[in-house]
Amino acid sequence: MPAPASPPVTTRNAVVFLAVVAAVAALYWMRSILIPLALAVFLAVMIDSFARVLTARAPTLFPPRVALPAAVVLSILLFGASFWVVIANGKGFFDQLMDYIPRLNGIIAKVAHAVGIQVAPTIDSLINQLNPQRYIGQVASSFGNFASNALLVMIYLGFIIASRRGFARKIVALYPQHAEREQNMKLFQRIRDGVEQYLWLQTVTGVMIAGAAWVVMMLVGLDNAFFWAFLIFLAAYIPILGGAIGCFMPPLFALVQFPDSLWPAVILFCALQAIFFVVGNVILPRMQGDSLNMDPTVVLLSLAAWGALWGVTGMFLSTPLTVAAMLILAQFDGSRWIAILLSEDGDPQGERLLAAKPKKTSNPKIAGAKTSSQKK
Repeated sequence: MPAPASPPVTTRNAVVFLAVVAAVAALYWMRSILIPLALAVFLAVMIDSFARVLTARAPTLFPPRVALPAAVVLSILLFGASFWVVIANGKGFFDQLMDYIPRLNGIIAKVAHAVGIQVAPTIDSLINQLNPQRYIGQVASSFGNFASNALLVMIYLGFIIASRRGFARKIVALYPQHAEREQNMKLFQRIRDGVEQYLWLQTVTGVMIAGAAWVVMMLVGLDNAFFWAFLIFLAAYIPILGGAIGCFMPPLFALVQFPDSLWPAVILFCALQAIFFVVGNVILPRMQGDSLNMDPTVVLLSLAAWGALWGVTGMFLSTPLTVAAMLILAQFDGSRWIAILLSEDGDPQGERLLAAKPKKTSNPKIAGAKTSSQKK
């Protein structure tokens, strides 16, 4: 019997394009369900990576059975400390901001006179025109949605961590053939490594940027320097946009704090620009190497696309989600060309990089599961 003829390239590409459009529509339509699930998976990968680091660094103190609960507890403590820093410093920051209102009115008056406006508006008049009372319901609804989503994320995370023990048996049941199983395990490990590398890079570079920015802000004498440095560290997890926020916001507040001189704001802006430039263009590429293998233009486009689909959460997860999509698209002939365009060097699966490295043994848990299945 002759083999069925493969569809034309045009037809195949059209089907792939329609599938991508349908997937994007599904991501947007089901965002209320998928956003908490994606965050839970991201946190689960982070905790699993944390546990493996604890086991590798201190195997006697943190064996595999102890490492995961310890990683969960340490992660909760880290997130709790982050919320405490924001809440504890945020109140003083906003109280001090109220004291800056006369200075803000003076700056607005100078700008208004410079552009030819005779009667300059004030902060109070601008607030009255915005009529913040009409947004109280929306703000309350947003806080309610945040609380419910956070609870849903924690529930998803608990079930994901509880079900990880059966992952090896599921892989064996899904892919009985050893070669197929190894191929899919490599795909999973590549996605996991991409998420872990993204977390590691953003954390290390965020600490570098925040530490250097804190030193500069302390030298200039900017109020709430630690709070600003902590916000810059958090913003560093959002590619590109986080750097822009970190560069412009502290100098703007320096204009308010030092209304009689432009030099503190100028010094802050130039120093922060230099810090972001050195870290982003010198240190980060050397640390990153071929790990993520994403084109810089794709990073920018993915930030805009995922931000339009899932908001701030999409911006935060844009890079790991795009890495996962690129690796999955590279597995199929019809969509491999999309993965090649998304990659930086035309090798989305990292086959050349893997060929240059020594081969590792397969996962012992899966190997054990395979042996037991063969005995049966």
